[in-house]
Amino acid sequence: MSEEPNTTGAPEISQARSFSHTATVASASPLAGSATADLHVTPFRAGTAAKRLIEADDAQHALEPEPAPYSVTGRLARYGLPALRYLLQTEVHTYAFSVAANSILSFFPFIVLLLTVTRRVFHSTQMYNVLLEVLRQYLPSNQDFVIRNLEFLASVKGRGQALSFVILLITSTGIFLPLEVALNSIWGFKTNRSYLMNQVVALGLAVACGTLALLSVAATAQNLRYLGLAMSGHTLVFRGLEFVLLKVTAIVPSIAIYFLIYWLLPNGRVPVRAVLPAAIIMGLLLEAVKYLYIRALPWLNFQEVYGPFSVSVTLIFWSFLSGLMLLLGAYLSAAQHSARLQARQNPD
Repeated sequence: MSEEPNTTGAPEISQARSFSHTATVASASPLAGSATADLHVTPFRAGTAAKRLIEADDAQHALEPEPAPYSVTGRLARYGLPALRYLLQTEVHTYAFSVAANSILSFFPFIVLLLTVTRRVFHSTQMYNVLLEVLRQYLPSNQDFVIRNLEFLASVKGRGQALSFVILLITSTGIFLPLEVALNSIWGFKTNRSYLMNQVVALGLAVACGTLALLSVAATAQNLRYLGLAMSGHTLVFRGLEFVLLKVTAIVPSIAIYFLIYWLLPNGRVPVRAVLPAAIIMGLLLEAVKYLYIRALPWLNFQEVYGPFSVSVTLIFWSFLSGLMLLLGAYLSAAQHSARLQARQNPD
């Protein structure tokens, strides 16, 4: 779509207006003619989406159809190469490795707390067993070794559970702090939260993730109970439905967590419509990538290189891949939203 000359001499995009909410975000500045023309050549550059957010209220257009539908191949051609260039940037790998390291530090205390709550607060053996099975579905390798040690840590009475909670509070900040900086860069929000506010947001997201996990496990345990009563004598059918339920229990919280991170973590207004599809797609794609990663593990042969530390290395690399996918989903959601608003501004 070619750009019409501006006969009035004014910029194509109007003067920037600040967001009408309490969070401090950057106001959008007018794009120069060369920058606007470059946007037509390069579909999306990090930071341009925030400049376009103030041009239209997303809620006002929530029910409108997409202005320019593309086929799968068309979308790959439009967004594939810019997304690949984004993933190859040095800071993206820095963010992903930071997330991976802190994910490992927080993963084990998080699971220990969930096992402790299901056993000692809810006193539910079925929830406890479902949580272990979901954990088995999530882990890419060495499931028995990891689960056996986590069960031991959760069974030991003492200060371990309290220390797990304290460590979780500290390490969760290490996950969400680099993610906030990365998401702010993607959406073009120039002001990051203060350290204290980031702590508050990180704590809220950690509690939300734990609550979602417990609710999902509780619902699955109840459904399996009813399913067992209804399918008494049909073991094969029950096993198949049980597998599907456990997969859903593993995937749905991942989608919900991705959505909360995409929506709440950036220090500015991000429309629900812009990030919900990305959260769903990335949550499903994460499961597919996990199976590819499992297939590649014998070829990677971490055991030969790292010996007894191969379990930790396997989980770190998996967390790194998950972090890259999370950032990729955020990038594509911002790109799609930027293109949608651009199409509204230039309907011809």
